[in-house]
Amino acid sequence: MNPLVTLGLSTVGQDLARFEPLLAESVVIGDSYLDQVTTHLISAGGKRLRPLLAIASATGGEREASENDLLGGIALELLHLASLYHDDVMDEAEIRRNVDSVNARFGNVVAIVAGDYLMARSAAIAADLGTEVASLLARTLASLTRGQVSEVRTAYNADRSVEDYFEAIGGKTASLMATSCRVGAITARRPPEVADALSAFGHAFGMVFQIRDDVLDLIAIDGQLGKPSGQDLGEGIYTLPVLVALDDPSVGVELRALLGQPLDEPEREKARALVSATSGIEVALNEGARWAATAHEALCGVPEPRLRSGFGALVESLLAEVRAI
Repeated sequence: MNPLVTLGLSTVGQDLARFEPLLAESVVIGDSYLDQVTTHLISAGGKRLRPLLAIASATGGEREASENDLLGGIALELLHLASLYHDDVMDEAEIRRNVDSVNARFGNVVAIVAGDYLMARSAAIAADLGTEVASLLARTLASLTRGQVSEVRTAYNADRSVEDYFEAIGGKTASLMATSCRVGAITARRPPEVADALSAFGHAFGMVFQIRDDVLDLIAIDGQLGKPSGQDLGEGIYTLPVLVALDDPSVGVELRALLGQPLDEPEREKARALVSATSGIEVALNEGARWAATAHEALCGVPEPRLRSGFGALVESLLAEVRAI
């Protein structure tokens, strides 16, 4: 998915072109080694989905983003990048965005410290934008942490509940999407009811986004995700399709015997095939469609027709991408 193309708002594309150099500049302090570490994933690119949500929520696609609108997007992207630095250490990941992960290239200690630095820069920018944004990002960081702890707590646990799964993705993914939309509303001084509608959209969109990611982990080929396919499954993160498959009478016993431990590539591919042979993928996509309907409902409170249309298209593109594989 190319979110900018799908969104269809040309002014947001122009804003993101202005955003990109500002993002890199925000973490450069003149120390050549630290600058190399902190800009590693920035230089690798990315969809910039969270800044896109923030900027579009601020401008409605009807005006140029202000300096504060762009700064809000930078604070969000830095918080997101910090979480990726830390996640890759915990997961012992080697690839991120089709390049070496920071921990693989520079080591775990450097990756953790650099992630902390990115988080500090995010907090400083948020503070400059005012107490409302700073408080919101602090609460979001707490949600991200709770979601990650929930995921770590149930790693390699074949008895993980569906409730555990939704708690994790609501915290680690949907909370930051919701915050992205609300930050844009705050920097643009939108009415509270519009900010609430945009936040509700962002949360539902985030749930669809993570469900889609979890399905792709099981059905995509290497290279499509910027990380190895089946990585979550191999690392003991049992997502909704896997949980459904574990209850399937035809393959559940065999799958359960395989899980509960790290998987090498042949084992991972076997587990992916077992899950794909059940209704797990379809159940997850149906759940994604339910959240997509919630997202569309939230957009009724957004006044700009082009923004409603663009955000609605973003939601639908997530599910369409999965069904096309």
